[in-house]
Amino acid sequence: MRIAVPVVEGSLSTHFGHCDFFALIDVDPESRTILGREDVAAPPHQPGLLPGWLAERGANVVIAGGMGGRALELFNARGISVVLGAPNGDPVGLATDYMTGTLRTEQNRCDH
Repeated sequence: MRIAVPVVEGSLSTHFGHCDFFALIDVDPESRTILGREDVAAPPHQPGLLPGWLAERGANVVIAGGMGGRALELFNARGISVVLGAPNGDPVGLATDYMTGTLRTEQNRCDH
């Protein structure tokens, strides 16, 4: 499984489409362990681009603070699960919390 986390200044980016890079975190879902991490520079912001771009990089799950409705629909259409309302934090820590079922989420922080 590959989890994508948008990152700015080393922490989860609150604005999904305007991050510096994506931490692509490979995990073993059975053992719930982190296998590796690859940081990939985000492409310039363009509505509708990221779902396909992340799918091409093997993402199965996206952890985000907030996301617009259109992006959410596009991820769902590609079979990529989206976790919204994640707190700011270290990408590996967020992925670990997701895998162990301890990730605390709030409401979608996006207003569009």
